[in-house]
Amino acid sequence: MILVYVLMSWLPNVRESFIGELLGKFVEPYLAPFRRFIPPIMGMIDISPIIALFVLQLAQRGVYAILEFFLLR
Repeated sequence: MILVYVLMSWLPNVRESFIGELLGKFVEPYLAPFRRFIPPIMGMIDISPIIALFVLQLAQRGVYAILEFFLLR
């Protein structure tokens, strides 16, 4: 969902559509803490979604490792 939301920013008026607003309600609360600590590069390029996806992937791998540890014993 994050990737689709970011790609929608490249298309004019897509974020203002019903789907864009719906995705924004799901994605923005997760991206907000990252945007607070990571400023845009040169005032234009927002890399916070990339960092957010990286953190989400690390969390997913951590949960998988914990489940494997407890379920495969």
